[in-house]
Amino acid sequence: MKILNIANLYAGIGGNAKEWDRSKCKITAVELDPKIAEVYKKLYPEDTVIVGDAHEYLRKHFREFDFIWASPPCQSHTRLQLCNQHKSSLKYPDMSLYQEILWLQTFFRGKWVIENVKPYYKPLIQPTFVIGRHYFWSSDFIMIPGLLKTKSPKGFTDNNSLKKIKELEEWLGIYLEKPIYYGNNHSPCQVLRNCVHPEIGKYIFEKITGGKS
Repeated sequence: MKILNIANLYAGIGGNAKEWDRSKCKITAVELDPKIAEVYKKLYPEDTVIVGDAHEYLRKHFREFDFIWASPPCQSHTRLQLCNQHKSSLKYPDMSLYQEILWLQTFFRGKWVIENVKPYYKPLIQPTFVIGRHYFWSSDFIMIPGLLKTKSPKGFTDNNSLKKIKELEEWLGIYLEKPIYYGNNHSPCQVLRNCVHPEIGKYIFEKITGGKS
C-alpha cells in the first residue's frame, strides 16, 4: 500500500485532519503562528509540523506531495466584512486564495482541496462543491450527503464565553489545555471556529484519496 505524502497548509489546530488515517499517509502541517503550531504538534505528534508561511511553502514544495489541503485565512472574505464597512479595519480581500487555486489547477498533478468560507462577494472562481458555510475548490467533484452538513453550535460567532469554548470543543472532539489566540485576536473561540469539522475533513479525504468511505 502506497503511503500518501500530504501537505496540510494553514493547518491551525488541525480540525480537518483529525480523522485522517495516518496509517495511510505522512502529513506535513504548515502553520504560521508558533503557539498554534505547538498545539497542533501535541494533538498529532506523528505529523511533521513546520512553522512558516504556507503560501510560500506551497509555491516551493508543491511537487513533493500527492495530496494538498489548504485553508487560507478567511477573515478578509467572510460576510462579517459587511459589518466593518464603515470601520477603518475594513480590508481588501486577500487574493492569495485565488492565487493558490489557479496555481494548483495549472501546475499540480496530484489531488488537492482548498477551503474557505462563503464570501461576501460573488466568488471569482466558482467552488467545486459546497458544504454548509464552507466553499471547496478541488481537483475532484464530490457528492455531499445531507447528513454531512454538521450543524454549528448555537451562537457560533460568540467571542469570549468559556462555555462557548467547551461547546466548540465538544462539537469538534478537540480539547485544548488552555485558550489560545490568533495574533492580536482577543477571541479564545476563533481558533476553534476556524476548524473544518473533522467529519467533513474525513469524508473529503477518503473520497479524494480513495480511502474507505
